[in-house]
Amino acid sequence: MSLELVLITGMSGSGKSVALHALEDAGYYCVDNLPPELLMPFIALQHEQQSERVAIAMDVRSGVSLPLVPQQLETLRRDGVSLRSLFLDSTTDALVRRYSETRRRHPLSRQESRNDVPETQRVLIQAIELERELLAELRDGADVIDTSIIRPAQLQSYVKLLISAPQSALTLVFESFAFKRGVPLDADYVFDVRMLPNPHYVPALRPLTGRDEPVIDWLRQHDDVARMYDDIEQFLSRWLDALARDHRSYVTVAIGCTGGQHRSVFLVEQLARGFGARWAALKRHRELDGT
Repeated sequence: MSLELVLITGMSGSGKSVALHALEDAGYYCVDNLPPELLMPFIALQHEQQSERVAIAMDVRSGVSLPLVPQQLETLRRDGVSLRSLFLDSTTDALVRRYSETRRRHPLSRQESRNDVPETQRVLIQAIELERELLAELRDGADVIDTSIIRPAQLQSYVKLLISAPQSALTLVFESFAFKRGVPLDADYVFDVRMLPNPHYVPALRPLTGRDEPVIDWLRQHDDVARMYDDIEQFLSRWLDALARDHRSYVTVAIGCTGGQHRSVFLVEQLARGFGARWAALKRHRELDGT
């Protein structure tokens, strides 16, 4: 029996507890803050118990043993474990705001120094940036979810969507967003489509979205929209095989317009449909999903 393992990691304060709750609701046996030294014995135990689905959260609380994790994950993959790795990220401003609201201490904000030097207090921003450095290798091999401006319910939905995708050499995630709210941190590629004709200026189309037929029909009447789709499609088609050969598990393609309601949504829907014939293709709409 093949064990399915989901590793949740990421920045402190980025929503790992919310993600674990989503996986628990989906039927996973969840463990938070498992020390890396116990990962391999724990997986061996799950094999003995014939467990099917397990989720583990790890972060900088693991301390000096954290660098063990990437090699452990490679070993598990070679041993036939079906592994998905999710990394939750947020902007520094968002993390600072969350710590200010909750008044919780960042796990790296206090550090005992050697030679009996008194304990020092790290500036919160410095602690966050240090955490980014320590987690960089885990981030590189994972699917990244930017939680900076999404609600907990959105995060739960995104996690469940990712784990429901069929296992394949490469999973594409197409994401629409509004530039006025910032570029997603989880994007591998970003395409700006703000120069395209905008349905916002058509009164009958303004309250609709890029998923509604009147908007779809209107956008399909414009050659620039078709040209943009073709350019993005050709670029991705040219490089996806190379990304798959490089053992990439996920590629997130972000499409942005001004409001994240019409043009970017339309193109994400069309691209996910077009690439879904060959690759596992998921879609999410940052602004629409949050309404």
